[in-house]
Amino acid sequence: MAKSKPFVSDIENIRKRARKDIDKGAMTAGYSADRATVVKLLNHALATELVCVLRYKYHYYMASGINSQSVKAEFLEHANEEQGHADLIAERITQLDGKPNLSPEGLLSRSHSDYVEGDDLVDMIKENLVAERIAIDSYREIISYIGTDDPTTRRMLEGILAMEEEHAEDMNTLLEQLGKKGEPAKPAPDKKPATKRG
Repeated sequence: MAKSKPFVSDIENIRKRARKDIDKGAMTAGYSADRATVVKLLNHALATELVCVLRYKYHYYMASGINSQSVKAEFLEHANEEQGHADLIAERITQLDGKPNLSPEGLLSRSHSDYVEGDDLVDMIKENLVAERIAIDSYREIISYIGTDDPTTRRMLEGILAMEEEHAEDMNTLLEQLGKKGEPAKPAPDKKPATKRG
């Protein structure tokens, strides 16, 4: 039979450490990740989210055409959600005693995704889908790197990842609805059995 470990071996020692290192805020002795690397990765994720906000906002304002109203609404919703992700990431960076890099200088070089405007509605949707796919893979890699060393950051990123997957599915659905050419998708013609003339 496996030997069971006590949940907390020395609560008095934990209390002393918490009081001694109170100036470290949320950073306790139990934090085992490489804080500097996590902050750097989070700043890259922050830049990615900010570029996504800017791209979605641009697409929201520039989308036009017969099918644009529902697409514009989706772009605006995603821009607002990406801003929420950026806010979560910036807050976590400060909890880790880091500084969120909000400088416009170098924003694109820190971002994992590109800023591509697109020539028409379909191009805009495709560019957003590409960016979401990049974000999905980036978040998966960061989550894998963090592992169990920083459960708070990991949970936050897993929540953001789930939203990015949802965004990618939304963009894919819009492409299908537009028939990938900017025109409404045409239903498949009904297959009627051939009739004999006679």
